[in-house]
Amino acid sequence: MTNRSGLHTPPIAAPREPASRRWNWLAYASPVRFDPLARKLVPWFGAAALMFLVAGLYVGFVVAPTDAQQGEVYRIIFLHVPAAWMSMFIYLVMAGYCALALVLHTRLSSMMASALAPTGALFTAIALWTGALWGKPTWGTWWVWDARLTSELLLLFLYLGFIALESAIEDPRRAERACAVLGVVGVVNIPVIYFSVQWWNTLHQGASISLTAAPSMAMTMLLGMLLMTLACWMYSICVALIRVRCIMRERADDDLNPSTPA
Repeated sequence: MTNRSGLHTPPIAAPREPASRRWNWLAYASPVRFDPLARKLVPWFGAAALMFLVAGLYVGFVVAPTDAQQGEVYRIIFLHVPAAWMSMFIYLVMAGYCALALVLHTRLSSMMASALAPTGALFTAIALWTGALWGKPTWGTWWVWDARLTSELLLLFLYLGFIALESAIEDPRRAERACAVLGVVGVVNIPVIYFSVQWWNTLHQGASISLTAAPSMAMTMLLGMLLMTLACWMYSICVALIRVRCIMRERADDDLNPSTPA
């Protein structure tokens, strides 16, 4: 580019966007912007879930030693404990998204809550079934109306109720509000599950891992459990991202073709 005097002048560069705007994560609260990010993250979280799963199963079922008291049956903990942790953790995250949906009226928050509910129900069911398989040889019974078991069963009903309520209401906006209220109210059950062994004299054993004390298990057992927990986390994120992308397209179709009231 030359000016009138014949001297070469460099082209004017477009002003750079401030870094605070370039890395504004709040921009991804929009489904339109979040969708391509979710599409890119899905294979990474899927690969991480598979990697941690293989490593966790190997450490838990091959490397970890046999328990002196329970024998080989204790290995159910490598499935039961991570599933129980995830059942509570996912509901807390889901309730957080429900609260955001009620306060900030962000549709992506409602979509994320809807995407997490089936995975939370899956982990809750796994925790209950593996707990029953563990309880039969150790307690001598498949099920007792123990405080922790009963509150965990109630958590499964909360997940299923959330899914059923969303399907029962045809208007997506009304369904989002109703499910958000249910998700926030149901969060009171989480501390009941976690502290039940401390509040009541229950048959269920106490926690083997604590933030304030050394773990009461061998390090290989702890490693296997942590690897399986990471696998559950990665799987949950991967599946939630896949499901929320499907929900985005369904809700977009509903917005474009709203059903006429009867």
